Parts: sequence; C-alpha cells; structure tokens
Amino acid sequence: MRTRSFRMFVSIATPIHKRRHVMVRISEDLIRRRAEHNNGEIFSLEEVSLHQQDIERIEHIHSWCRDLRILYLQNNLIPKIENVSKLKKLEYLNLALNNIEVIENLEGCESLQKLDLTVNFVGKLSSVESLKHNLHLRELYLVGNPCAEFQGYRQCVIACLPQLQCLDGKAIGRAERIQALQELDVVRKRIIEQEAAYSEKREKQKMNGLREMEDQGQTQNHTQINQLVGKTQTGMTHQNQESSSHTDGEIKEREFWEKPCAFTPESRLEAHRHLEEKKKTKERERENHEAKTPRSLITADGRVLNLNEPKLDFSLTDDVNNNCMLLDLHVYRHLDTSLLDVDVQPTYVRVTIKRKVFQLVLPAEIKPDSSTTKRSQTTGHLLLTLPLAQGEIKPKKHIAKPNSTRGEPKSEKNKTGMSLGRELLEVDPSKSLAENLANIVSKGKDFSHQPQQDLQAHQHCGFEGRPVSKDFVDDPEVPPLM
Repeated sequence: MRTRSFRMFVSIATPIHKRRHVMVRISEDLIRRRAEHNNGEIFSLEEVSLHQQDIERIEHIHSWCRDLRILYLQNNLIPKIENVSKLKKLEYLNLALNNIEVIENLEGCESLQKLDLTVNFVGKLSSVESLKHNLHLRELYLVGNPCAEFQGYRQCVIACLPQLQCLDGKAIGRAERIQALQELDVVRKRIIEQEAAYSEKREKQKMNGLREMEDQGQTQNHTQINQLVGKTQTGMTHQNQESSSHTDGEIKEREFWEKPCAFTPESRLEAHRHLEEKKKTKERERENHEAKTPRSLITADGRVLNLNEPKLDFSLTDDVNNNCMLLDLHVYRHLDTSLLDVDVQPTYVRVTIKRKVFQLVLPAEIKPDSSTTKRSQTTGHLLLTLPLAQGEIKPKKHIAKPNSTRGEPKSEKNKTGMSLGRELLEVDPSKSLAENLANIVSKGKDFSHQPQQDLQAHQHCGFEGRPVSKDFVDDPEVPPLM
C-alpha cells in the first residue's frame, strides 16, 4: 500500500453506471502533426513520438507507417500490445509508463532490437517467452513491473531469451547465462507459483476497485442530496453557497490524493479521469467567466487595442532592404502549432494562443495577402514577415499657414520645416506676362537691325562691357562664346 497518487473522480450529479469516458484515439492528423520533420508525410515516416497523449489503444500505425523504425508511446494509458506485428522494420519500441500486463503480439516485428516496458503491470513473467521469435532483440527493460519482484526473475528471462545481451540496463555475461540455463527448471517452477499468487491478488484488486467505485458513487449522490436539502432549509445566500462549495471541493481534493491505495492499472485510470474532469471543470468556469465579462479587442469607435494576454515577449523591427516589418513573437517552445491562430490585417496583427489573444497595432499599413508566418523548430518562436503597402495615397492633415506679406522673399522649407537656404522672389500679379517678356531686353537698344558682326561683337563684350580688340577677326566656323 502507498499514499494515493491515483484515484478516479466520480461526478456528484452523475450515477456510477452512467459515467462515460471519451477514449483518445490515434488519428491521421495527430501523426501528421508529429511528422513535421518529414514535411508532414506519414507513409515514409521512420520515427514518430506519441508520448503523453492519453492514448488508450494502439491502432492505425501499422497501416499508415509501414517504414517505421522508432516508435515512442511512453506515458499513455495503453493496456495491451497490439497492431504492431506488421511493422517489419521496427527497431525500437518504447511502451514505458502504460497499463500493459502481458507481453504479446510482437512476433512479427522481425527487426526489433530494443523493447522498453519500464513501469508497467506485467505480472505474467512466462509471457516473456513470446520474444523468442525476435531474433535481433538485444535490450529489454522490465524494471518497475510486478514480475521484476519475483524471485529468480533475472535468471528466468536470461534463460528464455538467448539472443538478449542487456536486461534492465545491465549487460548479461556468459557465466551468468550458463548458470541461468542450468537452474532453469527450478526457477521456472518457482516463477509459476509466484505468477499464480499474483494473479489471485489481481482479481481481488479488480473486485475491490469495482466495489469501491460503486460505494463512492452512492456516497457522493447522498452527499449532494443532503447538501441541497440543507441549503434550501437554511436559506443560504448565493455567496455563502459558493464559499461552501469551494471549501468542500478543496477538502475532497485533499482526501482524494491522501487516501492510500494500491498501484494498479485501475488506479492510474482513476487519476487520469480525475485530472481530466478537473481540467474540464476549469475550462467551463473560464468560459462562463469570459461569457460574463467579454473582452474588448476593438472599441466602439473602431480603434484597435494593443493586447498581450499570454504575456509573451516580442520584437518588431524594420527590414529596409526588403521593405517589410518583422514581428518575432516568443511563443512557448513545446506548444503544439495547432494551438496557434494568426490573423493579419492591414493595420494590426492578432495571434490567438490557447484562447489567449496577442494583438499589436502596426505603425504602418501592410499587405496581408503577401504576409508570411514561420515557426522555429529550435526556439518555437513565431516570425511574421509583413510587407509594407506601396503606391497608396494616404490623406494628410492640412495645416493652415499665415499669409506672407507681398514683396517679401519666401524661404523654401523641407517636410520637417527646416529651411533649405534658397529664397523665392514673389511675382507681382498686377504685371502682365507680355510686359515681363518685353523687359528682358533693355529699352532704347535695338539689336534687330544691326549687322551680324556688330551683334556678335556686342555679345563678346561680356557682362562688364569691355570693348572688342582691334585684332579681332570674326571666323564664322568658330562657335560663339556663351
């Protein structure tokens, strides 16, 4: 007997014969998500990890993953080894921390080299003889099983499996094997007696477990009725009812885990279902709380709010070379990608992580259709590439400027309001265009009727009015100086 670390939860309002448990099944989507390193392809998969998934039956793997070499199924609720005989290339099978009681159905695994059954409930040690057909089996782990406590356990396994080289992490020597073969007949009789005693013990455990479940269901139903009657008679307020319910829940939870019980497959299922029901209760309470107090992501006037419910670190940087922004969101490393939901809008980004919202308003408008999302396989971070929108005219706020005094020079300024150093003269609108053009040539001088030589001489005089030299000869082939 040990302190209870496994116990089944029985709902107060549900009779024992009406309780149902939804079994976790191995689905194609589950395996495909575990095949990210193989581009999501499952038919050519050589390694798959399905540990800690609360799986209660091995199925479909032998049909979908024929080339499998390594299969991890540890820490589940599997009671029987089945549907793996067609995995001819399987080399390593890990079934530690499950509810397996018999070693069976592994004859077809021709390439099996390592089998891990640590901390299961194998009590029929004679079933280890079924591994004789696995000629390539080199390592076997049975530590933590009831059969490992049998007297002569190691000698029996070594004698039954001549191909075995290592048992429970300890190498098998030649002298140890010879001695085990010599004592096999005596050891086998002793093992059969211990198996019979354990089998009788298991039957009692099963009967006691069923009886205890029925008694517990009846007790809890009576307790619920008495509580309802007591609350009705005393006229307790709603607040007092909630306080009393919360206190009763804490007491029952403490009693559940502190009550001694045997370590059996049934007790493991009890603990799992208890935790599962507790998790569902918390989810229902959270959903009710969210329904009563709905969160606001966008205000009534259309303003988007910044929100970081999962409290994740992030960084938003500009990639000038690619004309885009990069949002690096530090998502939990071991979080499944299926629990992430990304929504990219022109002015904001929203990422939902296990029903918790991360929302960020962007400083510039982007192109949602061209945005991409990637997740790092090493850090788990989520990287969003957000291309900036181009060629769009955005309205600008009009700033009224004071009228300048006529005739004063105006200084040209850049967008920041800084003077560029150039001054523009104000044109008098009262003067006509013809009069301005006429003033280009000085009045009183008419160059239209002068000879060509005199006109060129006048041009070559320069701006300072210097006279033409006496030795000057007009050569028409030489271009005039400008």
